Amino acid sequence: MGPKIGRLPLGLVVLIGALGTMAAIWAAQGHAGSTRQVRVPDSDRFTPFALTIKAGDEVRWTNTDEDDHTVVSDDALNTAGHNGTNTLLKANGGHVSLHFDHPGTFVYYCRFHAKLDGFKQPIAPGPDGGIQDASGKFGTPMSGVITVLP
Repeated sequence: MGPKIGRLPLGLVVLIGALGTMAAIWAAQGHAGSTRQVRVPDSDRFTPFALTIKAGDEVRWTNTDEDDHTVVSDDALNTAGHNGTNTLLKANGGHVSLHFDHPGTFVYYCRFHAKLDGFKQPIAPGPDGGIQDASGKFGTPMSGVITVLP
């Protein structure tokens, strides 16, 4: 048998050290991040409404509607960063991407298609809020939420 460190053979200590180094490198590179998509189809909504991602991921909003829309952060509820976001999504292909570095939530809405209350929060649909169409029906404020996991 070869030299020993403590009670372990030197070869085993070297192997454990090498595996530890490889694990650390893999952990640092292990979740390089992926890009997830949120679309605005030909109606006033974000699809999907709710999205769960991991820290290190990016979210790309793409507007395939014929109207302009926006991605506006609801800073009162956000814990995943990007407070102050207020970005235009141009009609027919406009896009924006945000990278999320840490866990939390990112709640957002379209400032063109969400009626806001006195606290600048989107109002739920119904007679006291939401968006009313020409026939008098109320729709959901155009909003969404991203949950960022560790």
